[in-house]
Amino acid sequence: MKDLFLIGAEQKSKVMNDWEQFKKAIVLKMDGTTKETTRVIEYVSPLKVCPDEKASISFTAGTVRDNQLYVGTQTEVLVFDLLTSKMIDYVSLPLFNDVHHVTPRKNGNLLVANTGLDMVAELDRKGQVVNLWNVMGDDPWSRFSPDIDYRKIANTKPHMSHPNFVFELNGEVWVTRCLQKDAICLNDSQKRIDIGRQLIHDGVIYNGKIYFTQVDGRIIIVNSSTLKVEREVNLVEISKHKEKIGWCRGIKPLSEELILIGFSRIRPSSKKTADGKTYYVGDYGVMPTRLACYNIHSNTLLWEKNLEEQNMNVIYSIH
Repeated sequence: MKDLFLIGAEQKSKVMNDWEQFKKAIVLKMDGTTKETTRVIEYVSPLKVCPDEKASISFTAGTVRDNQLYVGTQTEVLVFDLLTSKMIDYVSLPLFNDVHHVTPRKNGNLLVANTGLDMVAELDRKGQVVNLWNVMGDDPWSRFSPDIDYRKIANTKPHMSHPNFVFELNGEVWVTRCLQKDAICLNDSQKRIDIGRQLIHDGVIYNGKIYFTQVDGRIIIVNSSTLKVEREVNLVEISKHKEKIGWCRGIKPLSEELILIGFSRIRPSSKKTADGKTYYVGDYGVMPTRLACYNIHSNTLLWEKNLEEQNMNVIYSIH
């Protein structure tokens, strides 16, 4: 196995709301032979592009092309040279809120899943917006104002769609919509991949297939020509863990047999007491954030790597 880059964040010491949880964005490099991990990039966003209080700092899902990592934080798009770990490009726009994925197009532009505003933005390499889509098919500014700096707003929930991953298929732009449990073509509204059942992430294309994850531990494999689901892989059954498997997100096919999957510690759910105070319940931290390798032909879990040894408490993508 080649060396890997794992994208995520280190959590604050105190459990907080989802939009306040993380203190530092990090990238780990994993040796493909020994599976030893090293922290090669860590990053904290400047205050001017964050909410004024309790800002959450995390890398989200990225893309690696030609030894360059294209990745977002909640309010920024960054490009790093993976050979030197140095930042080589940067853009932050007032419309950015809860950015979940960044990927370059074949034309050189960047696609950004701007989750907090239920949008996908296409930027040229100067950081100018050349296309803006509302993923529900509405006008991009039907629910939001172009005059507000959304980088300073901690939370825009409830989201209508929660788009979290963007990919290009046959020259067209597609987006994965978590709450609709599907993926749609932004250039042709008649094209849609219906997945259903549970919240989805990812949309990684490999050898004529599109690979999605579902948060409760499923891989969904779609034929990229027919746009039909060909297989659902139940990782809960394969893993045979007694504990809950964790928040499943992040996928990297190594072959048609071998698949890498990211699991993040199960998030706590919050409840309010009669006097308005918040408390947290649920299976928080039952299993550590980790990388797992499955053979989906033999339906076996081959190995798992605990990433919390390097204080990676959430993982978004694998490269």
